[in-house]
Amino acid sequence: MAFLYNTFINLLIFGMKIFSLINDKTKKGVEGRKQSLAKVKASFSTSDKVIWMHAASLGEYEQGLPVLEKLKESRPDSKILVTFFSPSGYENVIKKKNIADVICYLPFDKKKTVKEFISQFDTELFFTVKYDYWYNLLTELKKQGTKIYVISALFYERQSFFTSYGKWFVKQLQNNVDWFFHQTQFSLALAKSVGLIKSSVTGDTRFDRVKQIRLRDNHVDHIEEFTGNIKTIVFGSSWQAEEKIAEIVYRKNPYLKIIIAPHDLKRVEHLKNIFPDAVLYSEIQNSSFSSSDNQLLIIDSIGLLSKLYSYADIAVVGGGFHDAGLHNILEAATFGVPVIFGNHYKKNPEADGLIDQNGGKSFTDEYVAADFVLFLANEDNKEELRAMSQNAAKFVDEKPDSTGMILKKILS
Repeated sequence: MAFLYNTFINLLIFGMKIFSLINDKTKKGVEGRKQSLAKVKASFSTSDKVIWMHAASLGEYEQGLPVLEKLKESRPDSKILVTFFSPSGYENVIKKKNIADVICYLPFDKKKTVKEFISQFDTELFFTVKYDYWYNLLTELKKQGTKIYVISALFYERQSFFTSYGKWFVKQLQNNVDWFFHQTQFSLALAKSVGLIKSSVTGDTRFDRVKQIRLRDNHVDHIEEFTGNIKTIVFGSSWQAEEKIAEIVYRKNPYLKIIIAPHDLKRVEHLKNIFPDAVLYSEIQNSSFSSSDNQLLIIDSIGLLSKLYSYADIAVVGGGFHDAGLHNILEAATFGVPVIFGNHYKKNPEADGLIDQNGGKSFTDEYVAADFVLFLANEDNKEELRAMSQNAAKFVDEKPDSTGMILKKILS
């Protein structure tokens, strides 16, 4: 099975290199990995004690950050390494202020490549977030004597561990992972059903993260002037379906304010075609004209969305109307904002929780979702809006201190 795994890795690398010829995102990942070894060589020595967090993408990074920050507080002399698999995670985080000494792409999971990479420093603690497992990496780290953890682990029935050929994969996790910190009881039960007994339920660290977000300064220049105390709908990480909802709301209720932050800035030009009267955020920043008369604002810069939710009365979060994956609904819910989203969210148990608490609602159809947004925005239904707002905030507030439970176990 190890031979098949290594063959798969070689095919993955080959496929990514070929695809990078026609896909810019994949090209960034392939080219970025060529710099990873040089980055750690330049910043670490072989005697440096390093705390290493691996995150597949931006969402997992945000999920793991509360734990990483607390570990740094408890071990101030340790250096920090953060690796990503996805360019979207790397590109977003490398531009921001953070606590890492090195941020780079995770090297491809070939034994020789991994050995050379981890030999540049002394990894005292490694954790991966949610479910990004690379078996040569885990094996080589364990040979080095590294403590290995999985935080906010989320097992689901269709993973390879629960197939007829999954025993080898499970064995690697049994041998190498010191502890799994699960998001849910169901995930814990699945893990234990295949013998991964070094596990406990500590919840989802994203709740800790969004509680932190709520307490920071969430001011965004010019947004208060734009909203003008008028009811505001924020469309976060929007795809085509969410933009259709925005279009319906825009046409049917000209007295609402609408802010759209697309999941990809390449969609800005498309949005301008749909909403020719909309103003761009860059236009507000770079001029002195008033935006208060505009109904719709398109965000054409990154890094603002989690703050923009603090200005929302209702949030529509993207990714749930197809298989791309639902984006972070907790960033809106933490501000006491009802969240509307599509029904493709199997890997997001928090979505079911928010719906059960009546702080959010899921739809299969964009037109029905738009009608519900208009219903909530109607002054005649302000009590329904108020109730959903309170329920959303309560849903976040009632969650336990996952980070504290994880740190207690790791540092004991």
